[in-house]
Amino acid sequence: MAVFAGDRVYHVRCRKGEVGKYVLMPGDPKRCELIARYFEDPVKVAEHREYVTFTGMLDGVTVSVTSTGIGCPSTAIAVEELSTLGCDTFIRVGTSGAMQAHILPGDIIIGTAAIRDEGTTLHYMPVEFPAVADITVTQSLIEGAKRCGVRYHVGIVHSKDSFYGEVEPSRMPVHSRLTQRWEAWVKGGAVASEMEAAALFVVSSILGARAGCVLLAAANVEHARQTGKFTIIEDVSMLIKVAIEGLRTLIAWDREAGRI
Repeated sequence: MAVFAGDRVYHVRCRKGEVGKYVLMPGDPKRCELIARYFEDPVKVAEHREYVTFTGMLDGVTVSVTSTGIGCPSTAIAVEELSTLGCDTFIRVGTSGAMQAHILPGDIIIGTAAIRDEGTTLHYMPVEFPAVADITVTQSLIEGAKRCGVRYHVGIVHSKDSFYGEVEPSRMPVHSRLTQRWEAWVKGGAVASEMEAAALFVVSSILGARAGCVLLAAANVEHARQTGKFTIIEDVSMLIKVAIEGLRTLIAWDREAGRI
């Protein structure tokens, strides 16, 4: 049961009836309006702290977009509170650092599961419990990427708490541990590092909700080490298009299955 402030959930500040069952979840609040432009008749229904929410229609279904801010703690709060309001399908739409040298900046990454290298989910489940995306949501995002004709990759992502622990491990007192673990994730085949997916997957699983994750490879440190060129991509327009096409696919599948 979420905490309420009057008839609104405490942090996200939405009330029942203001959000759809399907929610796209970027980290950056400013990306909510960019995503909402794809909705019919979008309306901003709430803005509080890092949480901005727009609701509109997509293919005849009420859908929403809510920002999570950075990291697993705020993401878990958003999923908890939105679930209380009746939301049952969550799709992270974010940026990441690619971890395999063949993944180019600008490519799309679809996460099937997340390495729980963060602290929030330990307050929910023992570390042995996997953080796994819903297979139907994942398949719909793959279909969305195909429809958009973009380069995409599918695999396990790495969720961490410290951005600078990843990009500047050498200056951290625990640098040897950070470097060793990073090398293990890379050798294990992890495709990207980000900061929210693990909480999204674990909390959604506990609440009986569906969750998926689509990311932009904004940069690739491994690729830069091999080529000597470090590139950062900030344009999220294609990422958003893939997410929208994926959601449209999911809505169509759910309609065929009698889920909506």
